[in-house]
Amino acid sequence: MSLILAIETSCDDTSAAIVDTDFQILSNIISSQSIHEKFGGIVPELASREHIKGVVYVVDLALKKAGKNLEQIDAIAVSVNPGLIGSLLVGVSFAKGLAFSLVKPLIAINHIMGHVFANFLENPNIQFPFLSLVVSGGHTELVKFDSPTEFEVLGRTVDDAAGEAFDKIGKLLGFPYPGGPAIDKLAKKGNKNAIDFPLPMINKPNFNFSFSGLKTSASLYMKKNNIKANSNSIQDFCASYQNAIVEVLFRKTMNAVKKYSLKNILLSGGVAANSALRDKFRKSSASENIKIYFPSPLLCTDNAAMIGAAAVFKFQRNDFAKFSLNASSLKGIRKI
Repeated sequence: MSLILAIETSCDDTSAAIVDTDFQILSNIISSQSIHEKFGGIVPELASREHIKGVVYVVDLALKKAGKNLEQIDAIAVSVNPGLIGSLLVGVSFAKGLAFSLVKPLIAINHIMGHVFANFLENPNIQFPFLSLVVSGGHTELVKFDSPTEFEVLGRTVDDAAGEAFDKIGKLLGFPYPGGPAIDKLAKKGNKNAIDFPLPMINKPNFNFSFSGLKTSASLYMKKNNIKANSNSIQDFCASYQNAIVEVLFRKTMNAVKKYSLKNILLSGGVAANSALRDKFRKSSASENIKIYFPSPLLCTDNAAMIGAAAVFKFQRNDFAKFSLNASSLKGIRKI
């Protein structure tokens, strides 16, 4: 069994974790940046500065919590794309310097791949092939995995991601960033059939997504009907809006499952913590003889343990990065 120190700084969470090659989490430290709250979104320059301040702290704390020292670490893993380029550069630069000084292997990880393989941290025996639905603030993708290295992107958003659609309406309602959790909470007490929002691209013969039009439809409805955070109809509004997003995600995913005769579905990304999305897939899995996996809510959000999980597969096949490695803002899931 080997130990991997993983570092994640792709957006506004500075995180470090110690994960072993059996997918066991020895520690997973996440430092969230509160500085962005007053802006209602992430300010890239501020995010990178906060990472500089916090990266040494979270690495040190991760080692202490795991009861390990740097000499006991067998490899250093770091997210290199996608994300905010300034934020990524902090993590990549630190990981490169640390790996070089310790004479340890360096492992480059695609951030979205990390979200997918976060599922292995609690279910290490997941069998390939599987279909992964990645849903977060910046990404919505359907990916078919035949192995850790063989995958095909079946579809992705052509505009806004599902998480972005949640957060932008949440911002219009005056909810704290990110707005998705607040919408989810209110939706539990509302009627999801109260408002007939459109289901974008639901009948298109592909697996792509689009949420920009739905977001516009919701914002226009808010103006026309004077929907505010304290409105009597806010719960029905949130339930109906959330249901439209969940329904599109669910139907597109199930269409792909049937077309490719798959039996395993992995949900991942921040929106995978949404209670309505989980319930929809959980109920379907029982009736369709399909296994559905999703990480604990903490592991759905950005964290270093998921980077460590993705790194396990690379470590096992000695797939290490060169010290010329650099960060990039290239979007989507991809091989590195």
